[in-house]
Amino acid sequence: MTCEATESEVEGKKRGEETLKQSPCLRASVKKVHLSKRKAGCKTRWTDGTYERVDFALGRQIHACVVKGNWSNLIVDCAVLYFYAQCGDLTGAFQAFNRMPMRDVVSWTTMVTACSQHEDADSALSMFLRMQLEGFSPNEFTVCAALKACGKKRALRFGKQLHSAIVKRVFKDDVFVGTSTLGMYMKCKDTTSARKVFNRMKKRNTVTWTSLIAGYAQNGLGEEAISLFRVMKDHVSAAKVLQGMPHRDVISWTAIISGYAHLGQDSQALQYLSKMLLEGVEPNSFTYSSALKACASLEAILHGKLIHSSVNKTYALSNVFVGSALINMYAKCGHVTEAARVFDSMPEHNLVSLKSMIIAYAKSGLCQESLKLMYRMQAEGVHVDDYLRTTVLSACGDVEWDTESLPEHCFQPM
Repeated sequence: MTCEATESEVEGKKRGEETLKQSPCLRASVKKVHLSKRKAGCKTRWTDGTYERVDFALGRQIHACVVKGNWSNLIVDCAVLYFYAQCGDLTGAFQAFNRMPMRDVVSWTTMVTACSQHEDADSALSMFLRMQLEGFSPNEFTVCAALKACGKKRALRFGKQLHSAIVKRVFKDDVFVGTSTLGMYMKCKDTTSARKVFNRMKKRNTVTWTSLIAGYAQNGLGEEAISLFRVMKDHVSAAKVLQGMPHRDVISWTAIISGYAHLGQDSQALQYLSKMLLEGVEPNSFTYSSALKACASLEAILHGKLIHSSVNKTYALSNVFVGSALINMYAKCGHVTEAARVFDSMPEHNLVSLKSMIIAYAKSGLCQESLKLMYRMQAEGVHVDDYLRTTVLSACGDVEWDTESLPEHCFQPM
């Protein structure tokens, strides 16, 4: 639930109930209208003097009763305004608002929110400025609605002014306003400012995290989206947000797959890969690497071979990270010969692919091949760290680090 919706719903219901309690005649009229609607088959429900479902025709009749009975006051007028706003009748809402002899912050907020929610960003920002010119200070719900309108209109300059003039001074610690500010910057494609807002927030909720992740994905910043997905505790909510995006592309799918693989939920990662392929979205190198990591963890060799087959048909096979992931997957599944074939077919190697192949040989008992590759790695100036050395020597037993006993071809460039 958004912060602007919370304000409108709570205040609208509260004022509606208070109006009916204070106006016996109005209450009787509403009951009369309700009974007539009920006879006509209208599905409205009367509970404790209030109606539970929005019914436009019923509401207009109640409004007519208010006008005829001259029951107008600030509470009643705000309830009428709220009714039209909730029904999406902006014309009716503006007419009710313009007829109000008195207004308060809630009535202004209702109008700003209604315009923002119903895609009239220009009117929302215009009303936001008018209320301040008339001496009303916006509350956090008004600011949320105005920020939302800035995002829809891509009004970055207005949004920045609003952020500087009001948000930083008055609502700097409000999580809802902070999240709305972040969302505004993302909609305006200013991802740098959005991240600054996120980093400065003392409190964050699930909506804050998912807004930033979805914003990165929508702006084509896949690696940033994936990185945040990994550190977010509530990854299920993040996945739901990414899945709920109207246009799921390779970036949003990869964020989900990589996130689940990183969190050790490998089966779900592979399930999402299947869904991605069913939707006709072609994986990229990062997608394949993440899926292969999940296969390695599950030792799912058949699934891994299917992915390898798909990789062979694309440019991704030439990617050094995909090659390294294939080596690791085959090694973890005990298929060292296949891992070696992938290694030999790679046009280039990096530290990851070298270490993966060396460890694969060592753990499979092929110590000579492991040591040859490690010596060659050192001869080319690639640093052999303690982890790699310890892993190989632990697997191969008491093997001396002696380069002189190895054939000369072991030092030829790979």
